[in-house]
Amino acid sequence: MDGKSRVANILKQEGVEFVFCFPNNILIDAVAEAGIRPIISRVERTAINMADGYTRINNGKKNGVCIFQAGPGIENAFSGVAQAYSDSSPILILPGHQGNKRVGMTSDFNASSNYQHVTKWADFVNSPDRINEMMRRAYTNLRIGRPQPVLLEMPTDVMTSQISDEAASYNNVDSRRSAGDPRDIEATAALLLNADRPVIYAGQGVLYAEASDELTQLSELLGIPVLTTTLGKSAFPENHPLSLGTGGNTCTKMVGEFLRDADVVFGIGTSFQKTLASAPITPGKKIIQSTIDDKDINGEYEVNEVIIGDSKLVLQQLVEVIKQMNLPVDEERKFKTMEKISSLRQEFLSEWEPRLTSNTTPISPYRVVWELENNLDKANSIVTHDSGNPRDQIVPFYTATVPRGYLGWGNSTPLGAGFGLAMGAKLAEPTKTVVNLMGDTAVGMMGTDFETAVREEIGTITVIINNGAMGGYEKHMPIAIEKYNSKYTTGNYSEMAASLGAHSERITDPADIAASIKRAVEVSKSNQPVVLEFITREEPILSNYY
Repeated sequence: MDGKSRVANILKQEGVEFVFCFPNNILIDAVAEAGIRPIISRVERTAINMADGYTRINNGKKNGVCIFQAGPGIENAFSGVAQAYSDSSPILILPGHQGNKRVGMTSDFNASSNYQHVTKWADFVNSPDRINEMMRRAYTNLRIGRPQPVLLEMPTDVMTSQISDEAASYNNVDSRRSAGDPRDIEATAALLLNADRPVIYAGQGVLYAEASDELTQLSELLGIPVLTTTLGKSAFPENHPLSLGTGGNTCTKMVGEFLRDADVVFGIGTSFQKTLASAPITPGKKIIQSTIDDKDINGEYEVNEVIIGDSKLVLQQLVEVIKQMNLPVDEERKFKTMEKISSLRQEFLSEWEPRLTSNTTPISPYRVVWELENNLDKANSIVTHDSGNPRDQIVPFYTATVPRGYLGWGNSTPLGAGFGLAMGAKLAEPTKTVVNLMGDTAVGMMGTDFETAVREEIGTITVIINNGAMGGYEKHMPIAIEKYNSKYTTGNYSEMAASLGAHSERITDPADIAASIKRAVEVSKSNQPVVLEFITREEPILSNYY
């Protein structure tokens, strides 16, 4: 057996279904021979985004794998890996390498050294007899501790070398979890029980730990309202009477008011870093942080209590300790909390109803969001956004009711990433309706990959908000815009998508939005990708109640 066959067999043994790749690598044929389907994208970043979306929907239980050409292939993938790193997505990248004889050549790109700062672990297989060892290390880094990208460079000479039968034995790597220190659990329970206005601040660690049921149990047990970060959106059902919704660059009115008024904030599965994907915490509050990574602690916020542990195990411990205390639940406070949330939610929707239900043209982007909210089967759909205004407009108003029914992202915010994430999500959950909402500027970053979705029969629905402009950029370059119209763009993206084989529609009348979404859902069931292009106006008014 040669090295490339050994790598392919290990991937198969570890449960890999797809590899996301472009354009050439000696491993592609080897994995195909092993029964793993290669998905060839048009650009490397889209392949990374697909692997990322596939991994997130599987909560890291299955890891997306990317295979790229040495040199320009892995060079072009850098931005996608950097984004996955900032969002803590455990994907495996296996780039080619020119071979051991060319190590140190300045004309060659060395991925394992250049990717050190955007991966959890990056290394180089220098001998065929070390393939098992290095692949084992790669999967260990993927499945234990903080989930982040891992890179292992595959030199051509190692991949074509023969390996001994003794080197063919490989044991799968299982994930490992750690519970919290019992003293920290007890201290946190006491803080929550003694708080007057506690709030739970849930991040994506709850999703990776598959701890939504435990989070709901704790919330209901103590009557504590829950907000999620953008990355954690869908970790807590947003139709629950104790849900405040999502807080990121924009937020619901409930998030703003409850977080501002809280005396104790319990962060579970969150890094508490100040990004566009998280809600800011004002000074003067007691902060509890539960995370699997000690590097998160006392970062941008000083914390009063710490739990290091897996979110599911920590929540189970908290529920058990609180139940053992056998204290009466303050049902009156719980009822008043739910009553206040309900009242604020009604106020919130009333304030935004003129935009959400607008019948004017060009179409309001909020009307498009509202029709997605009301015309998708939430239990059987996955929705994601792109960066910028589409993210800010949908996050507060789309109600995520089941775990991973929404795929939130954006500690790093590259335009166009949402489409690849949606394709990866569709491959992970082929029977679900998968929708990505993006602006027209983002299409320029990934538009040729509509053809990838067509060729690979990945039936996503892409909703394009086309306002002919880069929304929000007037505050960054007002002179350039005034003198040279620098923020304005043009394009007929439905025609572009149709030319690449997608089902596409261009919608200008708000009365046609709902019907187009329903048609898109039906078409996508046949695995044909759909592109809906809505001609909208710029609407820079955002939902921000911090």
